[in-house]
Amino acid sequence: MQPGLADDAHGSGVDEQPVHAAAAPPLPEWVARPERSNTLALRMIVAIALTLGRSFARLVLYPVCIYFLLFSAPAHAASKKYLRKVLPREPGVFDAFRHCHTFAAMLLDRVFLFNDQYERFDVRVHGEELLAELTQSGHGCFLLGAHMGSFEIIRALGRRNTAARISLVMYAENAKKFNSVLAAINPDLALQVIELGRIDSMLKVEAALNGNEIVGMLGDRTFQGEGTANCRFLDEDAQFPSGPFRLAAVLQRPMVLMFGLYRGGNRYEVYFERLVNAWPASRADRNRTLEDAQRAYVARLEHHCRSAPYNWYNFYDFWRN
Repeated sequence: MQPGLADDAHGSGVDEQPVHAAAAPPLPEWVARPERSNTLALRMIVAIALTLGRSFARLVLYPVCIYFLLFSAPAHAASKKYLRKVLPREPGVFDAFRHCHTFAAMLLDRVFLFNDQYERFDVRVHGEELLAELTQSGHGCFLLGAHMGSFEIIRALGRRNTAARISLVMYAENAKKFNSVLAAINPDLALQVIELGRIDSMLKVEAALNGNEIVGMLGDRTFQGEGTANCRFLDEDAQFPSGPFRLAAVLQRPMVLMFGLYRGGNRYEVYFERLVNAWPASRADRNRTLEDAQRAYVARLEHHCRSAPYNWYNFYDFWRN
């Protein structure tokens, strides 16, 4: 994945950021921060959920969120900074709790989705025809999302309604404990994750696409050594990875935006939006398409952050990195 996008002086512009090979860049804060979870506690919550049901398990989330707010000051501060950008008022303690609780509720729902209990949820899908169209093409495609809402609800939708496999390309190390607990529920789903940072990661991505699989990537966190683009996001400059766009351009695969927003209770709304239908043959035209796609991604992410403000789960100072 290589850096470099042209600057745009208006809206969500992007600005090329060179990567220097002389010195390794510091780890992004989201990578360096250790996973705040206990395997035994996670297994207990999963056991409660599967034995006593979703309603009872959701009660357990209240003390968990209170603990998080009291003893995770940097994450709490980052949440408040973000909420200040998307809410029409100064965020209070209730807003911080709701942000945390929405995240925790989404994680709990993953337990049931991994256990193939999709029927528990009221899911409304917008743009599902795009996936059917691209699956029928036989060439695979990229889904590009963010750490927003639930990607698992999208994978569950794929398992239920399409013949294509949906794999997620992700950096799994900082959620290793939680993912190991979920993998124990349904070992087959663990095979649908392609881990970043491995020698064969991109080879696995290309093999999946060649097998007409749908490959999901989350485009709102930078990775060590990866090219970045400076984008105007929620009225402040932030770094976004340019790698997902360059990978799609190199492999000549379509890109579709994906957001699985949690709407409270058992309700989710899934959005699929066309991002890149085809990549031009010439390098100059391809670069312009890449720039346009990056701007469109940031603009749509900002839109969904404002429409569903408690659904964005980057609990670190996103604009500092």
